[in-house]
Amino acid sequence: MDSHRVQEMMLLMASKIRAIANKISDDDVEKFITELLKAKRVYVIGAGRSGLVAKAFAMRLMHLGFQAYVVGETITPALNKGDVIVIFSGSGRTKTVADIAETAKALGAHICLITSNADSRIGRIADCNVIIEHHRDEVEDDAMEFEIRQMMGDHKSFAPLGTLFETVSMIFADAVISRLMEITKTDENALKNRHTNIE
Repeated sequence: MDSHRVQEMMLLMASKIRAIANKISDDDVEKFITELLKAKRVYVIGAGRSGLVAKAFAMRLMHLGFQAYVVGETITPALNKGDVIVIFSGSGRTKTVADIAETAKALGAHICLITSNADSRIGRIADCNVIIEHHRDEVEDDAMEFEIRQMMGDHKSFAPLGTLFETVSMIFADAVISRLMEITKTDENALKNRHTNIE
């Protein structure tokens, strides 16, 4: 297999992320942001690497002044009607997460799913879905095409055991925070004041 510089892989990822970003629905994003703004509290969840993205999103929401919690943490309060649960799941069908989504729905919470698969167990009960599509372009360079297959999850060595979903989800989540800062007219100093000071 031909080798590539790490920087080339970064640029390839960046080009894929740009293509995926251009396909995300404005309507889906606006619905998601509306759900966040009207929520009493925001709960987040994801499994594996998606769970790490969810935790990072909850931290930024807290910095922004939202009441945000990570499902499964010991200090997470009971979920109630009027709360929103944001789920990061590429497949939309991870069993443990789907079970929690169904419980949250029964308790009256709204479900927002960040996913590549809206036609899924979680997607079908979600109040809003933001679709982060798998994106493939025609590529003339066979070696580069191989690397794209790795990155898209068709094989396993390029992005170990995964795809670009979590990377794109992280960037999407940070962009949502930037948009919420605009809407709420919150500046960075306010975020810094909520940043931990006991590290």
